[in-house]
Amino acid sequence: MPELTIAIAKGRLQAEALELFAKAGMPLSGDSESRCLARSDETGRSRYIFVKPSDVPVYVEHGVADCGLVGLDVLLEYQADVLQPLSLPIGRCQIVIAGPMNKQKNGYAMLRVATKYPHITSKHFGERGQPVEIIQLSGSVELAPGLGLADCIVDLVETGRTLRENGLRVMEVIAESTARLIVNRASYHLKAQTINGLIAALKKQTQAQGEA
Repeated sequence: MPELTIAIAKGRLQAEALELFAKAGMPLSGDSESRCLARSDETGRSRYIFVKPSDVPVYVEHGVADCGLVGLDVLLEYQADVLQPLSLPIGRCQIVIAGPMNKQKNGYAMLRVATKYPHITSKHFGERGQPVEIIQLSGSVELAPGLGLADCIVDLVETGRTLRENGLRVMEVIAESTARLIVNRASYHLKAQTINGLIAALKKQTQAQGEA
């Protein structure tokens, strides 16, 4: 039985996360190209499960996973009841408002905003007294302004290339996002020594990277 089960967000964070865990002494065992969604590290003391980013906080909050690694954007959107003991310098990106190159934000008129992040969007505009109609999409939100579905979008960007190629520009940065280690509240008490050891190992690696 593994000491820890760790949920890793599939996609853009996965490779960086596994590299960081490997440097911390927990390399993934077996074929790196395997599509198996539950695998042990080489020591056999930890098990990684690979899930959609939005599912990482769910697995951790419900105790299926003791820990997880996911972007701050997901945590801000889904508001899971988990501990966040460590910010990590990987998966760096921004949550932004973006719109057509030649269009300005329109004061207090109703804005139609296309997004995969309805909670973040509602909170951000609500705090500014800006009325919005939120149009929730699951992907390709960059198309929405050009096709007349929305005035602007709220989305995650890394380089901004996709925005530019679709005639959009960043109008405002809502938040900077990097990866977070999250921990189930009960696991933190029941497995305190093991989890604190993991936190210390990851912290040591990130400090080493920062000094390099």
